[in-house]
Amino acid sequence: MRLVLTGNHAAAYAVKLARVNVVAAYPITPQTSVIEKISEFVEKGELNARLIRVESEHSAMAAVIGAAFAGARAYTATSAQGLLYMYEMVWWAAGARLPIVMGLVTRGIAPPWSIWTDHADFMSIRDSGWAMLFAASAQEVLDLTIIAFKLAEELMLPVAVGWDAFIVSHTAEPVHVPEQDAVDRFLGEPKRAPAAVDFDDPKSIGALAFPKDYPLFRENIHETLRGASPKLRRLEEEYSKVVGRKSLGLIEEIMCDDAEVVIVAMGAAAGEAVEVARALRREGVRVGVARVRSVRPFPEEDLARIAEKAGALVVLDRSYSLGIGGVIALETRAVLHRRGVTVPVKEVVAGLGGQEIPLEVLRRTVLNVARERG
Repeated sequence: MRLVLTGNHAAAYAVKLARVNVVAAYPITPQTSVIEKISEFVEKGELNARLIRVESEHSAMAAVIGAAFAGARAYTATSAQGLLYMYEMVWWAAGARLPIVMGLVTRGIAPPWSIWTDHADFMSIRDSGWAMLFAASAQEVLDLTIIAFKLAEELMLPVAVGWDAFIVSHTAEPVHVPEQDAVDRFLGEPKRAPAAVDFDDPKSIGALAFPKDYPLFRENIHETLRGASPKLRRLEEEYSKVVGRKSLGLIEEIMCDDAEVVIVAMGAAAGEAVEVARALRREGVRVGVARVRSVRPFPEEDLARIAEKAGALVVLDRSYSLGIGGVIALETRAVLHRRGVTVPVKEVVAGLGGQEIPLEVLRRTVLNVARERG
């Protein structure tokens, strides 16, 4: 079935197809229409789920944590300040190894107030133990959200799926919505978390860990995420076969085969990166684009291979680690160093708070890197 959907409505259709049992959320621009559409499905009887209207985002995450403890397939969605309000519970969800899925419509964090896209909110959870996927289109929002439920239940960790405010969230485009039977075959029955309540033999588990035990919990999550790349690739390949679409992997590679410089980007900004790459190719400069689709697990192997083959990277970041630089650029340099890949990595931090990506700045940066390589 092909429908014209916004990114937010695509997320709602994915939740419906996943047969989610419990949804809890608090409205915040630009996320609100995700939950409004889910509410419509519940009201019409198209989704047999409990929709919990809470008084805050903190309560929304607490509610889906409770639902996951009870063995339900659970979902929530938020943006920016809402994510910060629920931040304490974000860590509880990961630490408890609960397979929750959250939609995160990225938005600049106040002050000053902004309702436009910026990846600072998404990046704020990268140390918490969540798996983190990022979509660049309404189609991808739907697909990655469905995959996220399976990934969460395989890793026994929560998964966040991000997409850009307004550019993706409120822009309508044709979306292929898979058949319910196909999604049912892919997802199967919900898997219960190890800590889920056994209602036939209920127990209370203390949450205090002494110093000798506490590091084990963090190390277990770390190792799970470090080893998650093959699982994510396999799940996407399985899903692609079920729905009849091409698998893209942790990074979508565009014109990278013969590239001498590759622009690394994430989300909707990859569109600007492709525009610059095509323009420079017309000038005889071989430029490719590597679009990051997963931040946790981080696409370490893919980036190392792409960097080694091209010889130079320009990272277009829509988020700042203030005082040091762009987040994706920092992580890219770190993994290349770990793998012994020595190539120039230049960064362009742009598009914060929804500002347009300055194509000429990106073009000049790529051109300078290409010239320096000779």
